[in-house]
Amino acid sequence: MSAYASTVVDAPADEVWGYLRDFGNLAEWLPGIDLCVIEEGGDSRPGTVRRLEGLGGVYRERLLTLDDDSRSATYEILECPLPVRDYRAVYRVSPVTDSGRAFVEWSATFAADDVAKLDKVFVRGVFEPGLAALHGRFRPGA
Repeated sequence: MSAYASTVVDAPADEVWGYLRDFGNLAEWLPGIDLCVIEEGGDSRPGTVRRLEGLGGVYRERLLTLDDDSRSATYEILECPLPVRDYRAVYRVSPVTDSGRAFVEWSATFAADDVAKLDKVFVRGVFEPGLAALHGRFRPGA
């Protein structure tokens, strides 16, 4: 199964990507995340592991790829309180060529016993609030 959300942010793609490429800053912009610390690795290199607290528990995630050319990153969940398996997510930032704004996509594939329920959890509880928070962060004059 896959979960997906997208938005257009009123800022240049390179500026939005410059912020999102930091694998250790999730608590700064994702509602519900109280703490984000790098446990292994660093500098947003593949293999870096972060620990998150919030959204009902503790999560550990590993950065798998970070590609500045395509403005995309892929990560996996190592541990979490949700009944999900084989979770891999990607977020990507692309330029909207006619406006100079950024198109941001966030998607995940995963396995679960109740796929429909977890799809809603990820889309409505994580992706959509996170993308909405980016609007506020990059709002002109913010």
